[in-house]
Amino acid sequence: MRARIIRIGNSKGIRIPTLLLEQCQLAEEVELEAKPGLLIMRPVGGPRHGWAVAFEQMAKYGDDVLLDEGGPATRWSRKDWKRMLKSPNA
Repeated sequence: MRARIIRIGNSKGIRIPTLLLEQCQLAEEVELEAKPGLLIMRPVGGPRHGWAVAFEQMAKYGDDVLLDEGGPATRWSRKDWKRMLKSPNA
């Protein structure tokens, strides 16, 4: 399919038929990437898009360990946080 580049204010753009957008599963917002001779348009993922796959890979390779093993305990970490949980005003 061919499309003509048109002037839109101080910018330029193209009109994309609705059917084509639906086939590509593109909604209101897209991510654009430019490469020599190419303009790549893909749907924007949610804030945590891809996290599940990343977590699976981490577990597969044993890289899903706690990085902060605690260090020296403080008085707050030993006692005060428990008091905050019990306090009705917290």
